Amino acid sequence: MIPKIRTGTGGTYGLIRYLFGPGKRDEHTDQHLVASWNNFAPDPGRNAHHTIAQLAAQLDQPVKAIGDRAPTTTIWHCSVRADPGDRHLDDTEWAAIARRIVQATGIAPDGDTTACRWVAVRHADDHIHIAATLVRQDGRLAGLSFDRRKAQAEARLIEKEYGLRQLIPGDGTAAKTPTSQERFKAERTGRTETPRETLREAVRQAVAGAATEAEFFTRLREAGLRVKLRHAPSGNALGYNVALPGDRNANGGPVWFAGSTLAPDLSLPRIRRRIEVGPAADTPEPSNRAARTDRSAPARRRREATVVAERAVTALDQDDDAAAAQLVGAGELLDALAQTSPAVTRAELRDAARAFERATRSHIRAENADIRALRSAARGIVHAGGALGRGEDGGATAMVLSILVLLALAAARWHSARGHAQQAAASHQAAQHLRAAYQQAAASPMRTMRGNGRALPKSERCRYEATLRAALGEPASAAGQVREYDALAAVLAEAEQAGHDPQALLVEATSWRELGTARSTSDVLVWRIRRIAELPADPSWSRTEGADGRRTSTDQRASTPALPRQYRPGPPLSQAVRHRASDRPGRVDIALHPAQNPQHPGPPGGTQRPAPRMESP
Repeated sequence: MIPKIRTGTGGTYGLIRYLFGPGKRDEHTDQHLVASWNNFAPDPGRNAHHTIAQLAAQLDQPVKAIGDRAPTTTIWHCSVRADPGDRHLDDTEWAAIARRIVQATGIAPDGDTTACRWVAVRHADDHIHIAATLVRQDGRLAGLSFDRRKAQAEARLIEKEYGLRQLIPGDGTAAKTPTSQERFKAERTGRTETPRETLREAVRQAVAGAATEAEFFTRLREAGLRVKLRHAPSGNALGYNVALPGDRNANGGPVWFAGSTLAPDLSLPRIRRRIEVGPAADTPEPSNRAARTDRSAPARRRREATVVAERAVTALDQDDDAAAAQLVGAGELLDALAQTSPAVTRAELRDAARAFERATRSHIRAENADIRALRSAARGIVHAGGALGRGEDGGATAMVLSILVLLALAAARWHSARGHAQQAAASHQAAQHLRAAYQQAAASPMRTMRGNGRALPKSERCRYEATLRAALGEPASAAGQVREYDALAAVLAEAEQAGHDPQALLVEATSWRELGTARSTSDVLVWRIRRIAELPADPSWSRTEGADGRRTSTDQRASTPALPRQYRPGPPLSQAVRHRASDRPGRVDIALHPAQNPQHPGPPGGTQRPAPRMESP
């Protein structure tokens, strides 16, 4: 149940005429009173002898009686709307709800016979309107203080007592919701959302990782927004307004929104405090054209963001108020990913960023100095440009998303511990969208890794599975039979092929406290091990793509400069793994035939340890 309060000037005739009229789109039906200050007010809807003018005159009588002493604001209007999923409420129930609202807000305290005059009008099944005048019948002014907050608190009690959907209480830090007029206008003009919502997202994306105020405004203009700055007499900018092209008011002018009206943290002073932190020195500048043309930059920046996000998760789980800054930085990181993500994950990431936006604000003040690393990661992603949905880009996107899911869950726990119900719910909602985006991004690389795991020789798979069970503390069972470990076994084999100790990698990867919150422990470990071992995010990337991200043939690859050791092509895993009788039981030597890699001949004796690349089965 949502009470929404507005105030106005003048008499109540116009408001009463609207409430008893057909509505703007003939949506009003069976207009009638359900309650009033004395239970005998004229009802133009049910009694033909009563008129709207009579009802308005009785409401306005206390205001007119005090003449020039009347306040400027004389009208109090509160709509009370039930949730679409709530049960039907009859007139008696709506009347009781109206009396509770006017009593809680101070319009008509219980037992006060000289309080303000008010009426409750019903013209739809799911809501009522309460109209009141703000001069009491004894000539005193109404004592309203925090009436909106009191109405919301009473609505929460009504929901519980009447068995209605219970909304999550807020703390006054949420962004302003679109007005009814803005929603109706969006419907008339064919927009899927209101300009306020579109502008809020565009401004958030513009501030993500911005290093200077000038860059922030440049990004806004590049996004196609109209920008107007407000200057002091000294010439310093005091604030800014943005408008959507084509969004006009009744006079034909642009509909401007100040940053502070889009969200509390989008005012120019608040944005300046973020920008003053500045990105890290090694973050690419907008003028760095090489960073924009580097086809490997999107994947590289996503891998770097994974490391930073892991640190943020650790900070949030320390349950310290200073971790509030991590939420602001995580919001920028999500905004950066949403605007540069491939089409396959773009919709879910945009929804995740929009949901998490609510989790970035609370009454706990954030120290902006703590978000330097996260802002640098966001800046790097923005300036690296759009990522592809395949190859190394797709794998790196899945890698960072696997950590961002844990970050959203850590944010939910952090907010829940402080009673921030709306922020905790927003974090959980963001985690759901991030999981969906992860499933989309990880589908191809995980399928490849599972196939590689199934292609391992049985003895090798048994060994890796035994190592996994020991690291995870699981009891031993029929080794080689658990399909959940297919991808993990493949990654361990790939890491061992690159010269790493699988057991040591598992110990490091499973040492995280957040591992228990993941739906799929296996998936989290897969990406964590790939990052720790510096393996390419996509297991088939180096066999099908060159260093610039383009697919190359074998002949073309022969003339390509050598990649770093961990990115060099390797043989199919089924051919690379060979047993040596001289080894101790359970150990294998992963070898590469020199003929398969003529640029890197093997040492005397015929074998060398190859890079961690595997082919899809």
